[in-house]
Amino acid sequence: MDIKAKIAELEAKIKGDPKLLENFGKEPVKTVEGIIGVDLPDDQINGVVEGLKAKLAAGDVANAVSGIAGKIKGLF
Repeated sequence: MDIKAKIAELEAKIKGDPKLLENFGKEPVKTVEGIIGVDLPDDQINGVVEGLKAKLAAGDVANAVSGIAGKIKGLF
């Protein structure tokens, strides 16, 4: 399994579905296993979950910076 590709695929699914995003925030391992339909060993699923958390957090930071930049432009 290509972990990076799977993380990108899961990221798109989670970002595109508010309910999945909410569930991921509450129970990330269970949510990921539910999406992929496979009960993975802890070491594998934890790596996927951590990768997803990092990607989703990076997206949140990028959105926040973009929003702040837009507000600053509006001041000038």
